[in-house]
Amino acid sequence: MGSNGKKFDLFNFLYKYGTIIVILAAVLFFSLTLENFMNFSNITNIFRSVSIVALIGLAITMSLTISGFDLSVGAIAGFASVIAAKFMVVWEMGPIPAIIVPLLVGILIGCVNAFFIIKMNIADMLTTLSMMFLLTGISITFQNGSAIYNFMPLPNLGGIAPGTMSKAFLYIGQGKILNIPVPVIIMLVVAILAHLFLNQTKYGRYLYMIGSNEEAAKLSGIPINRYKLIAYMMSGFIAALGGLVLGARLGSGEVNAGAPYLMDAVAAAYIGFSVFGIGKPNAFGTLIGALLMGVLLNGLIMMDFPYYSQDIVKGIVLVLALSLTYYKRKE
Repeated sequence: MGSNGKKFDLFNFLYKYGTIIVILAAVLFFSLTLENFMNFSNITNIFRSVSIVALIGLAITMSLTISGFDLSVGAIAGFASVIAAKFMVVWEMGPIPAIIVPLLVGILIGCVNAFFIIKMNIADMLTTLSMMFLLTGISITFQNGSAIYNFMPLPNLGGIAPGTMSKAFLYIGQGKILNIPVPVIIMLVVAILAHLFLNQTKYGRYLYMIGSNEEAAKLSGIPINRYKLIAYMMSGFIAALGGLVLGARLGSGEVNAGAPYLMDAVAAAYIGFSVFGIGKPNAFGTLIGALLMGVLLNGLIMMDFPYYSQDIVKGIVLVLALSLTYYKRKE
């Protein structure tokens, strides 16, 4: 019995704090079994890899606020990296258009997704899945089926690519500020802004209202379609930003660069529902979920677990996250 006379609820406690407990337990376990796990360089690597997952997870979180689901975020990230690389390596443009144009394209893709979901009344998963395949096909055509990198051969034109990836662009994926990787700083800034937007502005509160009860939100005078459009535009923008960071980190533009991060990002977003018992999509929870995935996968890699075991762990974590989320929703 608690001090207020209520019986201790173990399930509710684990729902609220289970993710934090698992992260701490995993860190303790890997620290005891792996000599270099707590090295500064390895911790830096964990947070650097987490940054991409978190950004794509935050993109998914935006669509989840309205009870939507954007499966195209991984493809948007890959497409953004391809566009940026094409601008610099093949068309010899500077870093500014190579950053701005992919972000605008990400917003445009979000608008297209929203159009088919809102106006054509097509299910969000079907719409964004179709968009995922469409973007993959366009990216492959756009880059002639190969990655875009410095001094790459140009089969159609002959010779090699005339441009190179700008050092200023590469800095957003490979640079450091006060020994903190720039991708980590970008991740934290985006997460803070997303948190403030969702919790401290009327726009964010309206998104949550639509997600919890669309009919009630409509009756209260909220323009449902406009806010659904905003959610998918933000999803596309953040996914494109994640793609730019990923492309800068890799130093190339690759069509499938974002695909491996999709499952991790989905897991991170759904894990975020349960962090501290918030019970809804939120930026802080997604960040914690991404950190959990990063710690687990980094530890497994350092322990030389086969690559397929990592997918097993991802699957288990995702199933548990979904089970907890939907079980609590039924209560």
